[in-house]
Parts: sequence; structure tokens; C-alpha cells
Amino acid sequence: MKTVRCSIIGFGAIGQGVAEVLLMKKEYLENMGLDVRVIAVVDSKGATLSPEGVNLADCLARKREKGTVALEKITGLEVIKSIDHELVIETTPTNIETGGAGLQNMLAAFEKGLDVVTSNKGPLTLNYRDLVETAKAAGSKFRFEATVGGSMPVINFAKEVLAGNNIRSVKGILNGTCNYILTRMLEERASYTDILAESMELGIAETDPTYDVEGIDTACKLVILANAIFGLDTTYGDVDVTGITKITPEALEMAYENGHVIKLIGEVSRDRIHVAPRLVPINHPLAVGGTLNVASLDTELAGEITVTGRGAGSVETASAILSDLVSIYREQ
Repeated sequence: MKTVRCSIIGFGAIGQGVAEVLLMKKEYLENMGLDVRVIAVVDSKGATLSPEGVNLADCLARKREKGTVALEKITGLEVIKSIDHELVIETTPTNIETGGAGLQNMLAAFEKGLDVVTSNKGPLTLNYRDLVETAKAAGSKFRFEATVGGSMPVINFAKEVLAGNNIRSVKGILNGTCNYILTRMLEERASYTDILAESMELGIAETDPTYDVEGIDTACKLVILANAIFGLDTTYGDVDVTGITKITPEALEMAYENGHVIKLIGEVSRDRIHVAPRLVPINHPLAVGGTLNVASLDTELAGEITVTGRGAGSVETASAILSDLVSIYREQ
């Protein structure tokens, strides 16, 4: 049995999802020969620590009741630098302007030779090459499937399942909030403003939905795909971006009458990276509804392959983190 001591840095929705998934999959992991022990859970107010493994059920209950897991005043960066463990699960909030705490946490982890699995796309959007090269130099494993499609596998699918296949392009719907809004606008013949309000009430859209509806979130995910799959060195500034805020119910209805739906499509190839609303035939694999994400990979040997899944949700995103964790330590 291989023991993997890990920290969960960031205990918002995704960090809590990771805790729930580790509890659910404890027996599965043990059957694979992995004893995964969370020795630290950290949120913005402090941490719960135990070298023998914290009680994740207690952490989840305390977070729900008190709004924090903090039993000790210690930051994630301090945990990474001072406590012995092998893996950092980095799930702090995304900041695409500076990289936020996530960038500092990842660099500190690599400095100590720790492995990192993350859902935080901010650092990867800004400093992809530096992070990957720093991890490689340190001998650290670095996985980030959860940054792009939630539970929908794209990066590992392209690099592992389709290994040896020249991938010409990846295109699809990479933001569930936008997809929900456009789906509901067509269904209800309602305005963008009305459906945005509905999606905020349901918790599908953030209180400030700018990143989603202006196409920024999709653009960040394309940057990660461009760098991870195509080996480019791109940043957000290299992406042509148009959001969904100007789309009207009339445009959606006219498109539908002509056999199409309007979707916010992100597309990346070696030549171009762009995000914009596009017409998609109603029966096309990219014409998924609701909060679903979808990605179509155009490959040299296998033609076009499409994957679909939930692009958001705490447990769904945590499933990608679990997959990355297993892939790192199963190899060892």
C-alpha cells in the first residue's frame, strides 16, 4: 500500500467536492493500493491539521456550520513550506490578472519537489510554461485536467488516449453558464437580462458573471488547451474574444427556424484561438443544451471525436482531480 499525504489548499465548493469524493472513493483507492491521507485542509481563515490524516467529514460539517475549517491560524503557503507531504491539491479561487494565491502555492510546492493537482486556471493562463518547466526541473508531477472541462476529459484524453494522433483543432462549448443562458433564452423566448437573472437565482451564474458571459472563462480554458495540447506559449491576450451579451431572442429564434442553434464556441488550433457565438446545426454533436460542456477534437488518424460532460459542479470537477491523482500515483 502506497501512502500519499496531501493537502487541500482552498476549501470552497471545489475543495469541499474533493473532500466528498475522497470519502466516497476511499475503498476504491485502497483497492488500487493507495492510502490517500489529507494532512491539512486550508481555507482563507486558517486550517485543520493532522499528520495522521484529518477527519474530512468533520471538516465538511464545520465548514457548513461555521463557514470555516480553521482550528489553527496558518496559511496554505505556510502549510506547503513547513509540513511534510507529497501532494498539493490546489483549489483556491481563480485570478487571471495576477495568478492569485494559487500561483504562489504552486511555485512553493515545486520548490519543495511536491506534486500538484489543480482546478485553478488563473496561474496556468498567465504562467503556463514557467509552471510546467519549474515542475519538470523539480521532478514534480503537475496535473490540471479540472481547469478546462470540469468532469469532461479533454487534456488527458488528447495527450494519453489519443497519444500519437496529430490533433488539428479542438472546438466546443467550455462554459456551462453561457450554454444554460442561450438554451433557456431559446426555450422561453426570453431576453438575455431575464435569463441571466434566473441563472443567478439558481446559482448557475456568479454574482458577477462577467468572466462567463463575456467569454473570458472560455478564453482562459483555450489558452490552457493551446499550451497543453499544441505546445504553444500563449496567454489570454492572444485570444480573439466575443461574449453572448448582445444575443437576442429574435436571433436565436431565427437561427432555430433555419435549423441552427447559437452557441458560444471556443476553438483552438496552431494558427488561431478564438471565442465567439456561432451557428451550430441542431443535430450537430456540439449542439448540447443546459449546463453541459462539449469538445470536439479533429484528429489526423481517428477523424473527429467528441466528448461531453458537466463542465461545472463541485463533485464533477473533483472527479477530474481524483483522476489526476490516481494517474500520478498508479504510475509509481
